[in-house]
Amino acid sequence: MSSSELLIRHRALRDAENKAADLFAAIESKHLVRAGVSEKELNDEVYQLAYEMFGIKKYWHKRIVRAGVNTLCPYRENPPNLTIQDDEIVFFDFGPVFEEWEADYGRTYVLGEDPYKLKVKQDIEECWPLGKSYFEHHPDITGAQLYEHVRGLAEDRGWEYGQAHCGHLIGNFPHERIQGDEVANYIHPDNPARMRDYDRSGGPRDWILEIHFVDRTRQIGGFFEQLLTVP
Repeated sequence: MSSSELLIRHRALRDAENKAADLFAAIESKHLVRAGVSEKELNDEVYQLAYEMFGIKKYWHKRIVRAGVNTLCPYRENPPNLTIQDDEIVFFDFGPVFEEWEADYGRTYVLGEDPYKLKVKQDIEECWPLGKSYFEHHPDITGAQLYEHVRGLAEDRGWEYGQAHCGHLIGNFPHERIQGDEVANYIHPDNPARMRDYDRSGGPRDWILEIHFVDRTRQIGGFFEQLLTVP
């Protein structure tokens, strides 16, 4: 891939994420995250808002809204639909497609002033840039090494890391590089490949970094994700 093609690719991925960020800002300004609605109802409201703002109908993965005990669940699980309560913790994981380019954006919200829920939200927001900094300062880092670093960030703050991986490849829809359960597609403890290596066709690989900290005793978790590799 030429330098100009890479620039176009990265601009498209960054533009997709910027639009996802605008969507989440609108979610906040409209106070959609509130007690008394179910996860599914809130999911549908966000879907409608995304359509109104950007005409989005296509998502490259299932749209996730999780509240309360469901915030413990990683992506692959499909827990029962809960109603959001007062003093609740809620996270979103949305993968909208903008002009055939994927975004993947995750954020956590806290209703009320529960200090422990606010702590997990603060910790994941602080640890994401620490994970990015570690990646940037280790040019030959592997997926396994970054996963272990992120897991250590969770433990340092008294949390358990909540997933089997902490990120994945991102690119041009239909996400041709994530197929099946190959650990090479993920920032996974069993992935020894260097993250900056090119793919099998000689193209660049771009990554999403996910932070998912949980406390199974208190039955809460927090989630944060966005682009790792695109300037």
